[in-house]
Amino acid sequence: MAKQIKNEDQYEALRDQGYSKEKSARIANSPNSGKKGGKAEKYENRTKEELYEQAKNVGIEGRSTMSKDELIHALRNN
Repeated sequence: MAKQIKNEDQYEALRDQGYSKEKSARIANSPNSGKKGGKAEKYENRTKEELYEQAKNVGIEGRSTMSKDELIHALRNN
């Protein structure tokens, strides 16, 4: 059974930009999917727990052993 994409328009736009199916789905299914850029709180201003939850939401592996800086790096580059 295939996973449901929450924001199909965003998913398709990301695929058109060359993002992988997996990364496009993670972004389109994130809780902030579709929000305008610049509105989200900066990663540096979030707690480690908030970063961990975001990493969990987008499916970053190894997040439980990561430091705050490592979580920020993984969220920005995943």
